[in-house]
Amino acid sequence: MIRQRPPSPDVLVPSVIVISRDKPPVRSSVKEERSNVKKSKFCRALIVVTLGILPSALLTAAEPSPSPPAQQDGMPALEKMAQFLAKTQNFSVTIKEGYDVVQDSGQKIEFGAIRKLLVNRPDHLRIDVEKSGGERNLIIFDGKAISVYNENQKIYATAPKEGTLDDAIRYAVSGLGLKVPLAMMLVSTLPDEIQARVVKAEYVETATIDGLSCDHIAARTSQGVDFQVWIAQGDEPLPHRIVITYTDETGQPQFWADLSGWNLSPEISASSFQFTPPEGAEKVQFLSQIQKFGPATHSKKGSKQ
Repeated sequence: MIRQRPPSPDVLVPSVIVISRDKPPVRSSVKEERSNVKKSKFCRALIVVTLGILPSALLTAAEPSPSPPAQQDGMPALEKMAQFLAKTQNFSVTIKEGYDVVQDSGQKIEFGAIRKLLVNRPDHLRIDVEKSGGERNLIIFDGKAISVYNENQKIYATAPKEGTLDDAIRYAVSGLGLKVPLAMMLVSTLPDEIQARVVKAEYVETATIDGLSCDHIAARTSQGVDFQVWIAQGDEPLPHRIVITYTDETGQPQFWADLSGWNLSPEISASSFQFTPPEGAEKVQFLSQIQKFGPATHSKKGSKQ
């Protein structure tokens, strides 16, 4: 059996949202997850939504740049990127990602996803997800609630939450127990997060990604996570590639993400952040809601909520 679930040391790591329809499910091992969803009617009551981020293949050490910049400290570039993202009110971006899952044998298997993000600060977020296995999911925050929909299983869950995007991200992580990949990239406190987490950052070289000159920065955190980021030079210091290594995890798995199609003035309509359950979709509960309040009577398919 193939182990599918990545490690999840902190909010940077991709993980899953588990939603249950009736009673708290017994967590299966990662190796059993995919086969159980196909074979068991019980697991049909689970929604597994990869919000997405974890690592790829380990890069070899880069040759020193023939003309390295005088400033070898990578923090200025990281801080510039963080400040720019934190102040950007609206943006859309497509993220193609892959992540390692270390098997019991020590072998690494890569899974992936494509996520399309639409952000409208201060309180709107939409994420369309297509996993490498064909599963499609939708995550929406409209300033009043967080909704997650699994298109393949036609089930959804909604958790009320009023406030800003920052509030929603923190609630998703601490309140609902969700792992939100690249969550730091979405919060307005990104500069503070960088300052608090990063213990070392070095400038590696100037590299070209998608025709853009980028500063390649390698950083270490105090939480067993190393990361590299390629940041566009110029007036729009946006990240175009991220590689994360989980140094404290067995086998040191990696996550990689290529970020393309950045648009700082995307077309935004009210319907972009409205979630209306499709006909026949069934409402279920987030696992954390069940653990806190106990199982609730679920709605029948096709009923209006």
